[in-house]
Amino acid sequence: MPTYTPPLRDMQFLLNEVFKAEEELKALPPHAEIDAETISAVLEEGGKFASEVIFPLNISGDEEGCTLNKDTHEVTTPKGFKEAYAQYIEGGWAALACDPAYEGQGLPFVVNQCFYEMLNSANQAWTMYPGLSHGAYECLHAHGTDEQKSLYLSKLTSGEWTGTMCLTEPHCGTDLGMLRTKAEPQADGTYKITGQKIFISAGEHDFTENIVHLVLARLPDAPKGSKGISLFIVPKFKVNADGSIGERNGIHCGGLEHKMGIHGNATAQMILEDAVGTMVGEPNKGLAAMFVMMNAARLGVGNQSLGLTEVAYQNALAYAKDRIQMRSLTGKKAPEKEADPIIVHPDVRKMLMTAKAYAEGGRAMAIFCTLLLDKELHHPDDKVRKECGELVALLTPIVKAFLTDNGFEATVMCQQVFGGHGYIKEWGMEQHVRDARINMIYEGTNTVQSLDLLGRKVLGNNGATLKKFGKLVAQLVQEEGVNEKMAEFINPLAVMGDQVTKFTMEIGFKGLQNADEVGAAAVDYLRVVGHLVFGYFFARMAQVSLQQIEAGSTDPFYTAKLQTARFYFAKLFPETATLMRTARAGSKVLMDTDAALA
Repeated sequence: MPTYTPPLRDMQFLLNEVFKAEEELKALPPHAEIDAETISAVLEEGGKFASEVIFPLNISGDEEGCTLNKDTHEVTTPKGFKEAYAQYIEGGWAALACDPAYEGQGLPFVVNQCFYEMLNSANQAWTMYPGLSHGAYECLHAHGTDEQKSLYLSKLTSGEWTGTMCLTEPHCGTDLGMLRTKAEPQADGTYKITGQKIFISAGEHDFTENIVHLVLARLPDAPKGSKGISLFIVPKFKVNADGSIGERNGIHCGGLEHKMGIHGNATAQMILEDAVGTMVGEPNKGLAAMFVMMNAARLGVGNQSLGLTEVAYQNALAYAKDRIQMRSLTGKKAPEKEADPIIVHPDVRKMLMTAKAYAEGGRAMAIFCTLLLDKELHHPDDKVRKECGELVALLTPIVKAFLTDNGFEATVMCQQVFGGHGYIKEWGMEQHVRDARINMIYEGTNTVQSLDLLGRKVLGNNGATLKKFGKLVAQLVQEEGVNEKMAEFINPLAVMGDQVTKFTMEIGFKGLQNADEVGAAAVDYLRVVGHLVFGYFFARMAQVSLQQIEAGSTDPFYTAKLQTARFYFAKLFPETATLMRTARAGSKVLMDTDAALA
């Protein structure tokens, strides 16, 4: 049976030694009293909840799935899910990083990030129920009226109610400008909303007495396209002025999707028939308001694949140490046994190290981004807040796409380590592969993320934000450029920094002549920049590890870090050469294919 151990040591290494989180957070007024011991204690308890409460429900939840009563439109979640959520609420986990003004605990986002990585490792399908509520909370916190905040935020903070985001319709997914759901203004200032939404994660369930749906819809006089979309709160049950539950609203679950993975999460078809809603933000500005939730979700999806990468790696490693097959090519390693453990074989180690590197690089990137978010929200210096916001915007599509692409590759490799046993349900590996696949698709496909990165975040401001990240790389290169022990990490990073600058200019110039050149290069481009970012973090992790060893530490953790960094730069980082070559092949070989695709 599968096992899971929260990676607390690696989280503490990144928080305390690499990113100096305590020092960074103490500079933020709301977190001036925070300390590393508190963060560690919270994460240790969070790890227990993940590994002891929801991890045991992962396989059973996948096998049982969710059930819809077509007469009542109510959904029953898998056995144990509802009770686990009650424990989650009782433990105060929902309120961890929420505003104390709405009964939250006010801890930094970076703590919540680490907690959610562990939840995703333990049970992605279950974690999606409370996870979406955080995005709804953030959206209303940023754009809701005082009345809306008063009615909804405390309930979302406590976890008494959950939230969803209702965007997709049968005829439009990525292109939300095509949506048809209508919102008719009423005399009392509310709206009656009619339409159909699909693929709504956690759209209906039995965890809470109310569900707060954030719904995109179109006003009668709205302009066409994405500039005519408004955002509305549509609760499952109407909410009275005193915050109590009112009558049933005109929104219900009309069906559940039968999916490849995440079976324990109710992916709902939502029917709205004169459902009463209130507008969030300004008319026809709903997409901008919803982007608060969408960006949070994109970072969250990257975190889902990070969690799956970690748990798949842990189980593949344990299996590789135990499973005996054949002998090592260099002679017997376990002469007392009939064969050697498969971990002695080079290609098995390559698969394990790929998953390990993608997990550790992804964790570094995710923690770095959420520290930036904390600083963007709370740093006293306007300039720092602005720069942190720009960097988060640049890195968000990379977190979403690079981590999910890597996560799927890693779960497949870890399944491969198990051989035939990885293909059957008993070991849990095939579930990780199935669950990981959706992460590359929803919250904007990875191609959409690539276009966002290259078209909007890089070329859209002539590479200004990318240059700011480049300064971080250049600073590290300057610090360690003459350190021979760091040369194997710094030299390839420095070369890649220069190459990315030239590569970006080249694609930008081609794109001015033919926009398809950007579309043809975007996916390859995102992976190249993703490796630049990972390379920077692996160099920083190697830097700290070398410093600890030179200071006399004999902790094997630091030796392991150096070995992982060496593997990453030798075996994974060189992918960039192929990617740049295929990107430079241009759009003609793709677009001049009418006969081939006839």
